[in-house]
Amino acid sequence: MSNQIDASIAQLLNEKLKLYQRPEFISTDPIQIPHLFSQKQDIEIAGFLTAIISWGNRKSILHSAHHLMRFLNFQPYHYVLNYSSVDNKHLKTFYYRTFQGEDTIFFVRGLSKFYSTQDSLEIIFQGRSILEGIQHLREWFLQIPHSKRSEKHLSDVTKGSAAKRINMFLRWMVRKDCIDLGIWRTIDTSNLLIPLDVHTARTAYHLGLINNQNANLKNVLHLTHLLKTLDEKDPVKYDFALFGMSAFEKNRKK
Repeated sequence: MSNQIDASIAQLLNEKLKLYQRPEFISTDPIQIPHLFSQKQDIEIAGFLTAIISWGNRKSILHSAHHLMRFLNFQPYHYVLNYSSVDNKHLKTFYYRTFQGEDTIFFVRGLSKFYSTQDSLEIIFQGRSILEGIQHLREWFLQIPHSKRSEKHLSDVTKGSAAKRINMFLRWMVRKDCIDLGIWRTIDTSNLLIPLDVHTARTAYHLGLINNQNANLKNVLHLTHLLKTLDEKDPVKYDFALFGMSAFEKNRKK
């Protein structure tokens, strides 16, 4: 496994970053869902729920995420604040792949409880490392009555999960550029971890940055460390380059 990034690879990553870190990226990506909103809490809730169901075919993700926002009347903050068990009959009909109606109810119920006393999900990560914050988020939600099946939708970094969906959500909330929303101001971009999925892992592997294509925590930490040698303050901006090279360059060797 590489301990440094070759100059030619660094140049390639910076070139691809310029190519993909553009506003046009939004129209192809799940981040378009939180971009529909302007209020902080709406952005958070829309972003969080979208991130939770962000696996699989991107068109399917976008279709289902828009559908979920319709379930919440395109007022996610108002909806969770006013949620009651009466809403379960409606919510239980939403599903996306293995994310079923009872999972929808679990997350909406959890968000309702959280926002009844707190102003922002950002507080879960304040004063903690990113890994500690991700685990605290999981533990907080699992206090909500739930079925065992719902636990798989909350990453467990203590078991080596890459926590791709939560790291992506954190990128959306913390970074501020032409794509990411940057509504959280108490978390430093230098502390973020790369959202490692099949695309970013594939590219990183072919570039010799990791020695396998496994999307696990070990590779997340190693790859993030390497990317910090290119930009110590904002390493996860290279997510756009790594993801784009796999997802958009169809002729790239697999």
